[in-house]
Amino acid sequence: MIDLHCHILPGIDDGSKSLEMSLEMARMAVDDGITMIACTPHIYPGLYMNDTAGITAARDKLQREFDERGIPLQLTTGADVHLVPGLVDGLRSGIVPTLHRTRYLLLEPSHHVAPPHFQESVFRLVAEGYVPVITHPERLTWVEDHYPVFGELVKQGAWMQLTAASLSGVFGARAKYWSERFLDDGLTHILATDAHSNGRRSPVMSKAHAIAERMLGREEADLLVRGRQECMLRNVPPSAVPPLPAVEPRREGWWQRLFGASR
Repeated sequence: MIDLHCHILPGIDDGSKSLEMSLEMARMAVDDGITMIACTPHIYPGLYMNDTAGITAARDKLQREFDERGIPLQLTTGADVHLVPGLVDGLRSGIVPTLHRTRYLLLEPSHHVAPPHFQESVFRLVAEGYVPVITHPERLTWVEDHYPVFGELVKQGAWMQLTAASLSGVFGARAKYWSERFLDDGLTHILATDAHSNGRRSPVMSKAHAIAERMLGREEADLLVRGRQECMLRNVPPSAVPPLPAVEPRREGWWQRLFGASR
């Protein structure tokens, strides 16, 4: 499996606190069947002032530590990028990294408030030739009232990345419901760990892969944890990547009424 969203670099954001924690995260990932991780610290002006040069240097240093200890885990670079003014300019200049230097980038919306002009901002990134991968939409506090927006974003060229631990219930019933809803509705391109430590938010994908296999079948489950990631790393255009599964119209139920989007 390939994990393209992980806060494994030590001391660079709110993820791993030390080299020892990063080493333990790496061992956990390898034991779980993960062969490659993208180091994707937050970039948020005024709080996490990371950039391509710093992330690359930290990745290289951590990779040397893994290699010296015989940990068979390959690292690449990226960032968990917040939607802020100047983002397109930062991407163009190379200050803000994309995933593995491709057209794909992780885009983290505000967790508690729907960003103003969100669709227009995403569309601008797509128009510039990027593929924004929206991170953990199932955990956003405003998903209930804006769920149809995510379907529109997919139609205009954005991708969706669910957190593996949401599917396995680590983030509670609400996040589990919405992660299953995104999968059921054919709106999920990839799974990733969004791991921050070797504790509750650890780099584990196998449980979510098993759940996705039960829901969607082995072929799509494999695409969620490796197949589409391989295409992304090769910078394959979205039109040439295996498409999202076709879905049947949803029938409403009590779970929908409890957690569902407002109409």
